[in-house]
Amino acid sequence: MQMNSGSQETRGARGYVFLFIFAVAVLALSVAAQQSTTSLALNGQNGSAKVVQVNGHNYVDVEGLARLANGSISFKGQQIVLTLPGGSASAAPAATQPPQGFSKAFLTSAIEAMTRVREWHAALRTAIERGVPLATGWLDNYQAAAQNGLNLASVAISTDSDRNAYPFMVTEYNNMKALSDKYVNMNKALQYIDPTSLQTDPLNQQLLACGHSLASMATSDQFVNDGSCQ
Repeated sequence: MQMNSGSQETRGARGYVFLFIFAVAVLALSVAAQQSTTSLALNGQNGSAKVVQVNGHNYVDVEGLARLANGSISFKGQQIVLTLPGGSASAAPAATQPPQGFSKAFLTSAIEAMTRVREWHAALRTAIERGVPLATGWLDNYQAAAQNGLNLASVAISTDSDRNAYPFMVTEYNNMKALSDKYVNMNKALQYIDPTSLQTDPLNQQLLACGHSLASMATSDQFVNDGSCQ
């Protein structure tokens, strides 16, 4: 009776082993039925890369794809980085284009500065036309206001147009100062000043031409060198 019991246990164990092997075989056949291997051809390239299809989805061999596309792969922690010809592992940020035209801050301060120069010029013209004494220093306040406006404009420079226009503003200021100093010195020397002197003064004509050029730039929001402020 003991021998028969041992034989039955042996046959039972063999049966379990057979069922396990059978189950593994069925599982392998099931996976094989769901998975198939094909290849990927890249247009214009010789060769192919291995492609495995599982449950209707295609998965390409990364190393094979890199070879096929003449690329390379690298690893960053758990990430695989595929670099193709003409690309890079980390795309460089697009270059920032500098803003065009005048910046708002500069244009505002530049207009204010040139307004102060025009007020200075208007005061000088009125004094010459009416014979008002110029040697008492009252024109200094106009000069100081124009200088302050010029300083504020210099701080607001941020674009190429700002940088290109600012030296012309300095030229306009310097021309106005030279014109004012000229007639103040004539007054100090007790020289006669014709009330119409500014109409034929070459320095005054240059001052007006540069002022018109700067005003045109402000209106068009574009720097233009027409030679008026040289």
